[in-house]
Amino acid sequence: MSDKILSVGLDIGTATTQLILSELTIENIASVFTIPRVYITDKKVLYKSEIIFTPISDQLLIEVDKIKNFVLNEYAKAGIQKKDIQMGAVIITGETARKENASQVLQALSGYAGDFVVATAGPDLESIIAGKGACSHQYSQEHHTSVVNIDIGGGTSNLAAFREGDVIDTGCFDIGGRLIKIDPQTQRISYIAPKLQTIIAEQGLQLAVGETVHRADLDRLIQEMVSVLEQSVGIDNHSPYYELLQTNHGLKLNYDLHCVSFSGGVADGVYLETTSADDFRYGDIGILLGRALRKSKIFDQKKVIQSAETIRATVVGAGSHTTDVSGSTITYISDILPIKNIPVLKLAASDEHEDKEGLQQIIKDKVAWFTLENEVQQVALAINGEKSPSFARVLEYAEAIVKGMSESIEKKIPLLVVVREDMAKVLGQCLFAQLPKDYPFVCIDSVDVQNGDYIDIGNPVIEGSVLPIVVKTLVFN
Repeated sequence: MSDKILSVGLDIGTATTQLILSELTIENIASVFTIPRVYITDKKVLYKSEIIFTPISDQLLIEVDKIKNFVLNEYAKAGIQKKDIQMGAVIITGETARKENASQVLQALSGYAGDFVVATAGPDLESIIAGKGACSHQYSQEHHTSVVNIDIGGGTSNLAAFREGDVIDTGCFDIGGRLIKIDPQTQRISYIAPKLQTIIAEQGLQLAVGETVHRADLDRLIQEMVSVLEQSVGIDNHSPYYELLQTNHGLKLNYDLHCVSFSGGVADGVYLETTSADDFRYGDIGILLGRALRKSKIFDQKKVIQSAETIRATVVGAGSHTTDVSGSTITYISDILPIKNIPVLKLAASDEHEDKEGLQQIIKDKVAWFTLENEVQQVALAINGEKSPSFARVLEYAEAIVKGMSESIEKKIPLLVVVREDMAKVLGQCLFAQLPKDYPFVCIDSVDVQNGDYIDIGNPVIEGSVLPIVVKTLVFN
């Protein structure tokens, strides 16, 4: 039997904010006697809002009331009552993803969607969400290749590398369309980002706030940014500004990258032909940056693929399915339940072939994807596991997990481990032995989750033998 639910996705970025309403068809494929297994079988976009500049106050905080009014107005335009909406997701990214912001936005919007997933995404998580929105992970899986998606927004360019559908690496650079603001009529510069001011001074370029733009020098500055993005995907440029323009880190590049896709607002300038009359139409350098990338070495030396979405790559709808957890193979400390909206960190299949030390390092590196303002966030670590592993191998998994997650364990953040194969009981016992005394943790199996999913774990049912799980999937295409 199938049901239709209404889902809202709200994306609040550094430069722009937008909303999408979707209708998700969900089907319960369980028999009468089993716990519901619900899957999303269809998604129809019913309404796309206009894209507005994100309302930000002088203190660089989101103006919550303006966001709330925007949401209300868009619901009205779509002819939808807030009570009709069963679920949704708010993704807060870029400069706006600061803790005090996120909690205010959540409070203001509570009651505007059934059960909001709210993700404040640091640069790495933002890269993954955008790459999935652009369907680059899907392309890498279908064509058995590697793809890097470059999501170029107002303030940053977020990179996510995928191989065979798995996320293998992320990076982020302070390169974006609104790092210089220019009046479309007078062509006078009103803002230049600090890092670009450094380059302007070193290169002796005639570009200054309050002055009319000097086109030849602006083109030279944009070329320096393009050179860094070329280098970011493995083209040997040795740009003097490669380190300067990194937000947190670049890609490791210890693997081959065959394909490149672009998303974000600037991507329209990469894929679409524009005339020079349009250059400063948006009051920034986005169009010029996109056009310069179109002529870059990336198009000569890599295969550039068309992304599924450009500016709307991080707008999401949230779907959900509940799944059962086999009672015989779970381990948990019940006083930490229930827990809601925990982001999933799924290891790539290739990660699990590593030895104990390699696996530990990979977990440590990937947990850093979820760090926001230098604070580690709670994640659910998801692994495939093995069908009938030896006890020694399970012990290796447990040691690698405890050492890899050491930073969050020191902060006493409950440990959540989700395994696809049926091995949570023995893994849970090994974790129990490795963790500090009475440490709060949950280890569950027979649950299939992906990067970008969010998980809820409810209170135990059936005399404590089963934990109800809700996996919320961000639905893109």
